[in-house]
Amino acid sequence: MPEWRKAIPIHTKYRRAPALVLYWSGEQFLYDNYLLGKRICADPMVASILDYCHDWRGADEVCARLGKFNRTSVARTLETLSRYGMLQRSDKPLDAREKIPAGWRGWLPAAGFFHFATKDVEFAEDPIAAFRELQKHSKQQPMPQVGKNYAGARHVRLEEKGCEQGFAQTLKERRTWRRYSREPVAIGDLGKLLYLSFGVQSWGRIPGIGRLAMKTSPSGGGLHPIEAYVVARNVEGLRSGVYYYDAVKHALAWLRPAISRAALEKMVGNQHWFGDAAFLVLMTAVFGRTQWKYEFPRAYRVVLLEAGHLAQTFCLTATWLRLAPFTTAALADTKWEELLGIDGIRESLLYAVGAGRRPADERGAHIGNSAKGMPNWG
Repeated sequence: MPEWRKAIPIHTKYRRAPALVLYWSGEQFLYDNYLLGKRICADPMVASILDYCHDWRGADEVCARLGKFNRTSVARTLETLSRYGMLQRSDKPLDAREKIPAGWRGWLPAAGFFHFATKDVEFAEDPIAAFRELQKHSKQQPMPQVGKNYAGARHVRLEEKGCEQGFAQTLKERRTWRRYSREPVAIGDLGKLLYLSFGVQSWGRIPGIGRLAMKTSPSGGGLHPIEAYVVARNVEGLRSGVYYYDAVKHALAWLRPAISRAALEKMVGNQHWFGDAAFLVLMTAVFGRTQWKYEFPRAYRVVLLEAGHLAQTFCLTATWLRLAPFTTAALADTKWEELLGIDGIRESLLYAVGAGRRPADERGAHIGNSAKGMPNWG
């Protein structure tokens, strides 16, 4: 008996995985199971096998369908496709990641492919070396400049009067900080920051539907899919650890002890300077809230925009409190999701913000370790 037959029981059947995208990359034809993060390059003929296996099929059935291939080669192909996540096997349990929640089905494949294919990217181990490479790149292709020039158009000059103080000054002072004082952030300041950024300010009511949360940032349909989790490291009056911020009760719910600084730095894309921050706030999305009303994939854009709204509100509020805020999307998605106890499908990590106390010497605090030549960005 051939080796492949020994590994495959005679009654084994195969079915196409539920989330596949097929596309060309140069001359290669790629098959991508974006839920499992698996991708293969194969002949376009494989597509006909996957098409036929929309329901459970045995090796003999597939062989009869194709006609011109022998059973041995067909069975080997089916097993290879199963091993690489393109087909499911009837005698093996379904991978939990492929149990797609009903709300996601209307968003597939467009939003699903983007969401899952962009998770868990590899970040540079050495940010300084990556910056040096960017410097080399800029010599060959200069950095794009901000703004557009409409030559010949009539311009109307606008005044800047009244933009020197109050809220305008807070806006102008907003920067991404990369150095922090060792002094702890007061728990009162953390409370204000969370309440004004993520907390429910009041309630409205929609007749025949239910009550609507009112927050300081807009949300599509008033559904507020974004949740906030606090990683407290240096907050006066608060035990270090990971907390869920209850936006309704304006309270922190203890989840687990804090992670080490070394682990934290790896989980924020090796940006070691954020290891000195007093706390991080991880923003996740509970997609079912938005999917309840918006069944089309464009709504995924709205969820991402909402995370941006909240991040800017957070940064402005932190600036007003004389703290040193930052934002980052360089995140080890799956590791953070495991830490928070979420599945990455129904609820998934999107973005992170954080802050610390401003250092006594604020010069260069926006550029990290200036001796290493980090850029003044943010």
